[in-house]
Amino acid sequence: MRAGSSQKFRRLIDEIGSVDAVGIEERVAKFTTRSIKKSSKVWGLKTAASMVDLTTLEGKDTPDKVESLCQKAMTPHEGLDCPQVAAVCVYPSMVKHAARYLANTAINVASVATAFPSGQAPLRTRLAEVKAAVHDGADEIDMVINRGAFLAGDFALVQDEIAAVRDACGESTLKVILEVSELETYDAIRAASFIAMQVLRPGDFIKTSTGKTSLNATLGNNQVMIEAIRDFYLSTGTPIAMKPAGGIKSAKQALHFLVAVKETLGDEWLNPTRYRFGASSLLNDLLRQLEKEKTGAYQAPYYFSEASGPY
Repeated sequence: MRAGSSQKFRRLIDEIGSVDAVGIEERVAKFTTRSIKKSSKVWGLKTAASMVDLTTLEGKDTPDKVESLCQKAMTPHEGLDCPQVAAVCVYPSMVKHAARYLANTAINVASVATAFPSGQAPLRTRLAEVKAAVHDGADEIDMVINRGAFLAGDFALVQDEIAAVRDACGESTLKVILEVSELETYDAIRAASFIAMQVLRPGDFIKTSTGKTSLNATLGNNQVMIEAIRDFYLSTGTPIAMKPAGGIKSAKQALHFLVAVKETLGDEWLNPTRYRFGASSLLNDLLRQLEKEKTGAYQAPYYFSEASGPY
């Protein structure tokens, strides 16, 4: 950051508090040591599955691929007691197809927007994309923040743009993607979380990543963000939801994230309205573990149908 922006950043951190990076790493390391077995493990696996935003964000997406994804969302695996996922997340051009396939279900249609993943488009273009996705049936919008403005210290612009997108969403839920790998430090992640939360509505989300960079969701950056949510809730009474996205591929990882949520935010956040996983390959590993708990044997990965790409 430039000198002027650094001063603004320091003032913001003085207001919201800095992050003890060593303390964060020590705390999340303990989450991985928790032993979850038998009925508690089954509950955790099913809860994680119910929190999945089943996602395909590829240039080769087609209506047929989206239909297949929606079928997977509605019936993760025949004969296995597994809940439906929370949402199907697609590009704006695919929203109308997902909305048709998921009509009369409880599964939400989510759409990335605002020139995802870079966010490098005029605001009027980004807002038009949001409005088009909502018009086509998006129940949820996943937006990217203006990281360039944030790193330049123009925090008011970042916040004003989030507020404009929130208004363009109408009744649809907004998820604000910070793109944590580009913010680089825990203090910056905490600061961006507060900037977003100050203009969000109860039940809107902050989200780690687009899934399109080298570093996505980790227990560390997830912890920084859920602690920010906790502190904001204690200060304002406004419950903001959380979505780690990208890089969470195993059931074991998902259970570690749920431990973090329970021990930091409590049971009220252990449901799909307050916590989500942005993933696709995660779902099949959750199914594999549920099958193991049911039969005592692991099935080969190809036993379960593919949902989509590696997001």
